[in-house]
Amino acid sequence: MFTGIVQGMAFVEAIDKKQDFQTHVVKLPGELSENLTVGASVAHNGCCLTVTHIEGEKVSFDLMQETLSATNLSELNVGDSVNIERAAKFGDEIGGHSMSGHISIMSEVIDIIDTPNNKTIWFSVPSDKIKYVLEKGYIGLDGCSLTIGEVKGNTFNVHLIPETLTRTLFGSRQVGDKVNVEFDPQTQAIVDTVERVMQRNANQ
Repeated sequence: MFTGIVQGMAFVEAIDKKQDFQTHVVKLPGELSENLTVGASVAHNGCCLTVTHIEGEKVSFDLMQETLSATNLSELNVGDSVNIERAAKFGDEIGGHSMSGHISIMSEVIDIIDTPNNKTIWFSVPSDKIKYVLEKGYIGLDGCSLTIGEVKGNTFNVHLIPETLTRTLFGSRQVGDKVNVEFDPQTQAIVDTVERVMQRNANQ
């Protein structure tokens, strides 16, 4: 489980590409690698990956084809950065919202509005998925737990404070970039349940 509070960014040191499979080596400095063990879970841009090898601050993770197809991790190159969050421990403060590290879809950045003290970013999602995006609800974007601002058609925005822009990739995101989306599971469950009930009643 993760909380959606990104702890920092990590550089991609190496990528070993094989058929339908990749191994990524990232540098996890300081507390990001403290007491880390093989088999531990670490979120990369919100996607839960398992530690397979540790050599100092260089940590390896294997990515299967499904992960590469469903997330923006397939677009990474050596020298790029990823948002990192270590798995939550019992008793940790949950500053964001509970996240599984399982990516729902990818979304595209379609507009960025800069103001003196914050940044507003607009995203698009497939029309059949916007039902899971509710104004003032939670959403996970590249591993960040964020509050949804406005929803218009199949687009929505989030408002980002300077701390988020400094600590995460959102400070450098550009129009056209793809971000990993994890919908709030409680919202999904409620929406899907209501749809099933309404469909059942309509068929009676």
